[in-house]
Amino acid sequence: MKSAASFLLILVSVFCCVGQVFSAEGNEPATKKNYIHTLALADRIRVSVFQEEDLTTMTRIDARGRINLPLLGEVTVGGLTVVEAQAVIQNSYKTGRYLRNPQVTVNVEEYAPREVSIQGQIRNPGRYTLPIESTFTVVELVTKAGGISDIGKGSAVSVTRVLPDGSKKIFVIDVDNVIKGKKDQKNDDNTLLLQPGDVVYVPERLI
Repeated sequence: MKSAASFLLILVSVFCCVGQVFSAEGNEPATKKNYIHTLALADRIRVSVFQEEDLTTMTRIDARGRINLPLLGEVTVGGLTVVEAQAVIQNSYKTGRYLRNPQVTVNVEEYAPREVSIQGQIRNPGRYTLPIESTFTVVELVTKAGGISDIGKGSAVSVTRVLPDGSKKIFVIDVDNVIKGKKDQKNDDNTLLLQPGDVVYVPERLI
């Protein structure tokens, strides 16, 4: 009887623990955002460090993609996911020897306008809003904009992105291959995810 009662007690304990885990996840409003949201310029975020209330900061990402934190000063987080930003801040506190094992949490309190534009040989050119809690690819944008026109060159769609330092970077995406499900091992840009401010251009196909 004792062994049976002990076994029952263990089962109850396990179910309680599991219930607490799911409850904790359900009560975390930023769970999805923490893994997939890319921090954009002008996003307002809260940075907190476990058991270090003096280091809790509410700040907005500036035009260079940076935030100002206690002890650390300027830290670049623009373009990172929330999880990546947490890791960067934790590492900064460690390498600066301010904290031994910091546990940093970053939450987005206010989202900046998140738009991209698509131009050129596309059926519905214009500006489009990026979803906040999910990623968005060039192919998805092309589809949302009605598809490439009959004279558009889908194999050379360009994405122009302004980096935090003000310089520009251009990616070339083979949309045709992506739509057909073909993988180009030489072109990692085909898996590029759009960021706020990106300008997508579909060139004309030379006949």
